[in-house]
Amino acid sequence: FQIAWFTDPVFRGDYPPEMRARLGDRLPRFSERVFSEDPTWSGYWADIGAELSSDPAWEKNDMGWSTVADGLREMLSWISHRYSHPMIVITENGSAEHEPDLRTALNDEKRRSYFEGHIRACGQAIERGVNLQGYFAWSLMDNFEWQFGYKRRFGLCYVDFDSLERT
Repeated sequence: FQIAWFTDPVFRGDYPPEMRARLGDRLPRFSERVFSEDPTWSGYWADIGAELSSDPAWEKNDMGWSTVADGLREMLSWISHRYSHPMIVITENGSAEHEPDLRTALNDEKRRSYFEGHIRACGQAIERGVNLQGYFAWSLMDNFEWQFGYKRRFGLCYVDFDSLERT
């Protein structure tokens, strides 16, 4: 219930029943629907009521995250079904890849494959009836990542952090 923990109170006015059963009176009660505006959230990597898991056969990026495009399609479908088909905009979706130098970055097959798979998964979700209205790739260029500083690269454009030249 990791996502529903935040979204159920917004859409349904209460925590998920599974969460309420587990935590009982420790959760506050809401007297009315929390928001009347369309809410936003992010994180398809988050748990939807299943154990977080990984499979050695799954592709991993330089952050160590599993990058399985089918997971995005299924998360979009789950959100759409659970919350009566809200409009969805993906504001950040990308993959950090190991690119120690420009030569490696110019052969960016893993990132190309990542985006191809994830955009395809978005199309499949739309075919299922998901109201996906936007998709934004992360990120235009390499930048400072909170956990790893300049050591992980998400950029579509490679940045030489010494010269600031962008390729």
